[in-house]
Amino acid sequence: METINLINTFAEFKELKNIDRATMVSVLEDVFRNMLVKTYGSDENFDIIINTESGDFEIWRNRLVMEDGDVLDENTQISLSDARKIDPTYEVGEEVATEVKFSDFGRRSVLAIRQNLASRITDLEKANLFQKYTERVGEIITGEVYQVWKREMLVLDDEDNELLLPKSEQIPSDFFRKGDTVRAIVSKVEMINNSPKIILSRTAPEFLERLFELEVPEIFDGLITIKKIVRIPGERAKVAVESYDERIDPVGACVGVKGSRIYGIVKELRNENIDVVNYTSNPSLMIQRALNPAKVLSIDINEETKTAEVHLKPSEISLAIGKGGLNIRLASMLTGYDIDVYRETGEEDEEDVDLTEFTDEIEPWIIDQFRKIGLDTAKRVLAQNPDDLAQRTDLETETIQEVLRILRSEFE
Repeated sequence: METINLINTFAEFKELKNIDRATMVSVLEDVFRNMLVKTYGSDENFDIIINTESGDFEIWRNRLVMEDGDVLDENTQISLSDARKIDPTYEVGEEVATEVKFSDFGRRSVLAIRQNLASRITDLEKANLFQKYTERVGEIITGEVYQVWKREMLVLDDEDNELLLPKSEQIPSDFFRKGDTVRAIVSKVEMINNSPKIILSRTAPEFLERLFELEVPEIFDGLITIKKIVRIPGERAKVAVESYDERIDPVGACVGVKGSRIYGIVKELRNENIDVVNYTSNPSLMIQRALNPAKVLSIDINEETKTAEVHLKPSEISLAIGKGGLNIRLASMLTGYDIDVYRETGEEDEEDVDLTEFTDEIEPWIIDQFRKIGLDTAKRVLAQNPDDLAQRTDLETETIQEVLRILRSEFE
């Protein structure tokens, strides 16, 4: 048959970036065998030869020579007279191999072959892409921002595969334009309507963990283990680390000389504050470390309810709670305990009144809202800005104003 280079003919469907040559040849053969079955009823007596180097192919039909008049199946049998038109030396019982011309399939069949091949290759590329990124879940990838929409961003990898970075998986202060380079982890891979959907994330704790592995060789080598990471993306994070080698200071190694190692991570995370603490299995000590930089006086732990009452000096309360309650919130997430802070009162606080004394005027659940953020006395609440109280609690502004009115009346 006329020489046709299939690799070139179907190059518009295939750039050989996700499918290896052997798979490509297998697909080509399968597509042509399907066409042979439709055209001749069977493909069992056909040989398809594809040159894996050049992409050239040939199709040969094998038929058995029969006496004239004894041919029952023209696909698998040929009369002696017809066989001798090909070669006068053929005898009954011999096998005749004839080449099938590409033009024998007809224009419609050729078009169907092209469409079928295009569909098969597309499906293969989708399956390979799905498999490739399924194996890369949790890995950092670097891509180029191609399109920015309101709810998500389209990112292209180094092979121009399309990846999605949803707004919900971006750090609040992230801002990207088309052409920018972005780093994120592969969060999940889904197959939707037979197409792979690859979701990236910059807010997942695993992203911070991978960044530490890149910046801290001891973590990458397994000398330091990250026990747990908790984050409020773009705001603050706490990382518990442990080393089995007493010669290695895990916190110092992660931070680096003058913060050299952690600086790059903080910059990547849009100046997210990162607290690195030594992990311990002692819950009391772990809570104390998690509340750093606050200095804890004492801790009462209830293992059944997984709660901890932390007592601090009045001057340490704000440090333990942190801006917007971030420090105590992350400490609770890191340790697994619901932490309540209490101030140790001295003589200077004798005139203050505990909030529990106001249960006849203020509902207990409202008092609990203030206690959760470390405000357990009337004067402590009155010293706060009402707008700040509204942000740190789940209370309405009107409720807070009424509470402040009740507490002020106590001292008037």
